[in-house]
Amino acid sequence: MAAAAAANLAGRPGVRVVVIGDPGTGKSSLVVAVATEQFPENVPKVMPHTRLPADYFPDRVPITIIDTSSSPEQKPKLIAECQAADAVVLTYACDRLSTLERLSSYWLPELRRIQLKAPVIVVGCKLDLRDDQQNSLEQTMAPIMQSFREIETCIECSALRQIQVPEVFYYAQKAVLHPTAPLFDQEAQSLKPRCVRALKRIFILCDHDRDGALSDVELNDFQVRCFSAPLQPTEISGVKRVVQEKMPEGVNDSGLTLTGFLFLHALFIEKGRLETTWTVLRKFGYDNEIKLRDDFIPTSIKRAPDQTLEFTNEVVDYLRGIFHMFDIDNDGALLPSELEDLFSTAPENPWTSDLYKDCADRNVLGGLSLEGFLSKWALMTLLDPASSFANLVYVGYSGDFNSAFTVTRKRRVDRKKQQTQRNVFQCYVFGPKGCGKTALLQAFLGRQPSDALPTNSDRFAANTVELSDGTRKTLVLREIPEGDVRSLLNNKESLAPCDAAVFVYDSCDEFSWQRARDLLVQVATHGENTGYEVPCLIVAAKDDLDQSPVSLQESTRVSQDMGIETPIPISVKLKDLNSIFCRVVHAAQRPHLSIPETEAGKSRRQYRQLLNRSLMVVSVGAAIGVVGVAAYRVYAARKNSS
Repeated sequence: MAAAAAANLAGRPGVRVVVIGDPGTGKSSLVVAVATEQFPENVPKVMPHTRLPADYFPDRVPITIIDTSSSPEQKPKLIAECQAADAVVLTYACDRLSTLERLSSYWLPELRRIQLKAPVIVVGCKLDLRDDQQNSLEQTMAPIMQSFREIETCIECSALRQIQVPEVFYYAQKAVLHPTAPLFDQEAQSLKPRCVRALKRIFILCDHDRDGALSDVELNDFQVRCFSAPLQPTEISGVKRVVQEKMPEGVNDSGLTLTGFLFLHALFIEKGRLETTWTVLRKFGYDNEIKLRDDFIPTSIKRAPDQTLEFTNEVVDYLRGIFHMFDIDNDGALLPSELEDLFSTAPENPWTSDLYKDCADRNVLGGLSLEGFLSKWALMTLLDPASSFANLVYVGYSGDFNSAFTVTRKRRVDRKKQQTQRNVFQCYVFGPKGCGKTALLQAFLGRQPSDALPTNSDRFAANTVELSDGTRKTLVLREIPEGDVRSLLNNKESLAPCDAAVFVYDSCDEFSWQRARDLLVQVATHGENTGYEVPCLIVAAKDDLDQSPVSLQESTRVSQDMGIETPIPISVKLKDLNSIFCRVVHAAQRPHLSIPETEAGKSRRQYRQLLNRSLMVVSVGAAIGVVGVAAYRVYAARKNSS
C-alpha cells in the first residue's frame, strides 16, 4: 500500500502551529530558518506570523507558525495562542539542561493546566552545540513521554546548520492531519477499538464476494480506490508474505483476512506511517474522531417541529434482513453478544446508553426480539434521525438519506384532515409521583414494575401495537417526571413531537387525581396557546384497589367538561390494561378528537364564533345595502326614461 496521495484528504484549510519555550531556546531562529532556509544574523524577539505555503509538504495544507514571547506579562497571550493552536512546538536548548528540566517542571504541567487539546512536539534546538557525552534523545525523552502522553513526537534540530528544521514542522503538521491518539493505544501497543471498528467496516465493504477475505483483485481495487495506483502482482505477494510470516491466520487460500488487514494497519502505525491508515479512513468518509463526516451524514434536516421522520419500507426490510443475519442461533432474538457483533462496524453500540438500554421488549436471556429491534430503531429515528441514519450506514446500508426516510405530514394538517398517515406515534405519559407511570411503561414491554432500571434521564418504552383491523403501529411512550413538566412547557414547541398524551393518577388517592388534573390543565392550556393541541386520555391506575369515590366523580366530571373520554381504569397488577395502548394509538390516529378544552379555551372559541357571526351579519347587511342601491338606480333610470 502506497503513502498518501498528494491531496488535502483531511479537508482542512490550514494548520496553526504555536511555538513556545524558555527564553533563548531558539524559537524565533527556528521560525526564520524554516521560512528562509537560512540562519538569521539578527533575530527579533518575537517573529510575526509566518506562513508556509500549501506545496511546502506533500499533504498540501498550508501552515501558519505563531512565535511567542516567554515573558510573564505576555503569558495571557501565550495561553490564548496555545488554546487556539492545532499543534504546539515546545522547545528546549540542547546545550542547556536547565531548559530540558523545565519541560517537566513547568511547561508540560502548564499545558495540562490550561487543558490543551492539541498535540505537542518537543524540539531540542541548537543541536550543533550538543555535548557528545549527553544521553541520546531517546534516553532523554523516554521518561518524559511516559509521564506526558500528549507528546506526539520528539526531534532535535539545528537552525544554524539547517539540520532537521523542516522536519519539525512536518511532524507538527502530521500530528494534526494524521494523529496517533485516535488510532493507536501506546500503552497497550494495539489499535484502538474505534479504529478497529472502522477498518472492519471498510474491509467488509471491499470484500465484494463476502467470503471473508480480500482476493488479489479486491486488494487491487482497494488500492486504486484509496491511493489511485494499482498494486503489481509482486507487491500483492509481498504484502501477503509479510502478514503470513508474522500472523499465519492473516492469510488464507482466498486472500487477506480481516485479521491480516488489521495487522497491516497496526504495522504501518508502529513504523510511523500513520498517513497510510488515515488516507484509507478518509477515502471512506471518516473524520479525525473516526466517525463519518457531515458530508456523508446530514446533520441538519429541514422539517417543521410537528413533523417527524420514519423509515421507508425498503429500510424496514433491510433491518429485518440484518436481524436474521445476526441471529446466529435462530432463536428469534438477538442476544447482547449478537447485537454487539451487529454494531461492530459502528464507532460504538448506540444502544448502550440509558436512553435505549431498557426501552424495548427482551426475553429472559436479554435477547431482543424482532419487534423490539425495529422499535428501538424507530425510537432512535424519532429522537435523532441523523444518528439513526449514521448507524444504518455503519451496519451496511448503501442507500442515501432520502431513500431511507419519509417526512410525515404536519400534525396540524392531520387535525384538519381528521386523519394521519403515520406509522410511529409518540405518547407523553404525565402524572404525579407514585401514580403508576413507570408501571404502565413496564406493562407495555410485558414486564413487572420492579424490573425497571433506575435512570436519571427520560424513560422510554417502544413496542408495536396490533390494532383490531390487523394493522401494526409502533408506539413510543415517554414518561415525563412530575418535576420536569414546568421546564418542558417552558418551550413553546415542547408538545409538537407529541401525538397523544396520557394522564395517569392513582385511583385510590384523591390528591393524586388533583395533581393529575392540574397537569392536564397545564398541558391543555399550553396546547391552546401554542397551537400544538394534543389528544389526551386519563388513566385511573391501580383499579384492583379500593377507589376514591371523590376522585372517580371528579375525574368523570372534568373529562366531560373538557370534552374527552372518561377515565380508563387499569390494573397492572391484575394485567387488566383495558386495551389502553390500542386506545392511545386510536386517539393519535384521529388527532381532531380527544383534544381537551379549558375554560379559557372555550371562552376564546365562543368569542371567535360570536365575532365570525357578527362579521357575517355585517357582510350580509352590506350586501343587502348594495343590492338596494342598485335596485333604486335601475328604478330611477326607468322612471326618467318614461
